[in-house]
Amino acid sequence: MTQFELSREHEEFRRTVRDFADATIRPHVAEWDKAHHFPTDVVQKMGDLGLFGLTSPEEYGGAGLDAEDGPFTSLCLAIEELGRVDQSIGITLEAGVGLGINPILTYGTEEQKQAWLPDLVAGQRLAGFGLTEPGAGSDAGATKTKAETDAASGEWVINGSKQFITNSGSAITSLVTVTARTGVSDSGKPEISTIVVPSGTPGFTAEAAYDKLGWHISDTHPLTFVDCRVPEGNLLGERGRGYAQFLATLDDGRVAIAALAVGLLQACVDVCVEYSLDRQTMGGPIGRKQGVAFQIADLEVMLHASRLLTYRAAAMKDAMLGGGGPSVKEFKQAASVAKLYSSESAVTATRIATQVFGGYGFMEEYPVARFYRDAKILEIGEGTSEVQRMLIARGLGLPVE
Repeated sequence: MTQFELSREHEEFRRTVRDFADATIRPHVAEWDKAHHFPTDVVQKMGDLGLFGLTSPEEYGGAGLDAEDGPFTSLCLAIEELGRVDQSIGITLEAGVGLGINPILTYGTEEQKQAWLPDLVAGQRLAGFGLTEPGAGSDAGATKTKAETDAASGEWVINGSKQFITNSGSAITSLVTVTARTGVSDSGKPEISTIVVPSGTPGFTAEAAYDKLGWHISDTHPLTFVDCRVPEGNLLGERGRGYAQFLATLDDGRVAIAALAVGLLQACVDVCVEYSLDRQTMGGPIGRKQGVAFQIADLEVMLHASRLLTYRAAAMKDAMLGGGGPSVKEFKQAASVAKLYSSESAVTATRIATQVFGGYGFMEEYPVARFYRDAKILEIGEGTSEVQRMLIARGLGLPVE
């Protein structure tokens, strides 16, 4: 093989998701974006297509794909194709699987899996991951939310707040998993644990949705916990391992965000080529002008590089699922490289695309305006560009702080 290639099955799957996105999502995106509308019915149709179950076993309603089938690569392909049409829909799937399903699937007890996964895997319900706080984002060790045990009732009592939490307050959200301080470790550092909080639990409030710069279709809320009580059995995984759990969760998420960025890059190339052939000036299409054509050529280079970095990292993850392949350290490095390059390329691409469209690019009736608004968060979510550079440098053995 002279180049990295997807399998025939992966290419067929890509076409299936692309056809779904073009037929079911594309005609309505501008309307939904303007109204900040979260299309619950479309999310559930994505579930009917099996998109939320790509990385889950059959016993919970998932696809039951073996590692050699590339389940994580399939998920990234789905995110890319949805993100090509709309970034909000793409992040809904990414967060629904990576931040909603995967923590329960990876760390939950069998009882927890049976209770929550079937509806989540079917795409009939969503789950959020409550990590970020007003004073704890990249520095997750600064978490202030606390959970204390009440021995008399056998419950956790949670107090605190979270912010920027995706899929946390929709009509079909069933739970959020929340990181909280549950004590102090032997080293004197805060003990961070993860606890499942069902929607509708007294004391848990998903506050009004944010008025965001972009991702208008995505469901995003701040969360408040005031003497919120859940059973002690809602602890997810081992007590005190919440910090390690979220780090592992974010590694996968960085590759998925890179796939979302690839979808946006592809969208920029598509619309710029079409527009530069149609838009006439000075007796011909603007695409014959080197100043325009060379910019679009640069977009194509960024697209190919981003796609290869992303699917290399996804293939590494699939190999690890099979018990072989790279080390965790190698995968972490590949995930950060893919996320950093792809997200920054996507931001650059939307700026170029807006420039190609000229004054029209500044008008909301053209999709590049939405692309421009949606892109910036890619450099922030699932670890900022600064964090990625720090992790990459550390992976090279540099003692960066």
